[in-house]
Amino acid sequence: MFKAKYFNELTTVELYEILRARAEIFVVEQNCVYQDLDGKDYESLHVFGEERGKVVAYLRAFFKDDETVQLGRVLTLKHGTGLGGELLREGIALVRTKMKPAKIYIEAQCYAVGYYEREGFHICSEEFLEDGIPHVQMILE
Repeated sequence: MFKAKYFNELTTVELYEILRARAEIFVVEQNCVYQDLDGKDYESLHVFGEERGKVVAYLRAFFKDDETVQLGRVLTLKHGTGLGGELLREGIALVRTKMKPAKIYIEAQCYAVGYYEREGFHICSEEFLEDGIPHVQMILE
């Protein structure tokens, strides 16, 4: 169900739908004005699920350092359906296969800590604010 593509493999329609989904969740739903286009998309693996041509689940992964891949922009447009868990499980598997990191890292919104803990992540920092939203650093060895 999920696709995994590097930036230069994305079609213009896929890129548009990815950016639309990110804006829908992070800017509109979470009411957070921030600079989404941060340059990291160029070097990222984009993992996404579609329904009828619309991106409904997404995450990106890029190297934070030589051995650690960072996940970010994790979202689903279909809350409470289990799609988020599927995205995270399959996304981690795809990242491990395609990028072969020693560790996977994320800066998780605090409300979502349990979501990441279910897949084996553990908290490795104190709480901090990013764009006015409480976050913690989490790692998966």
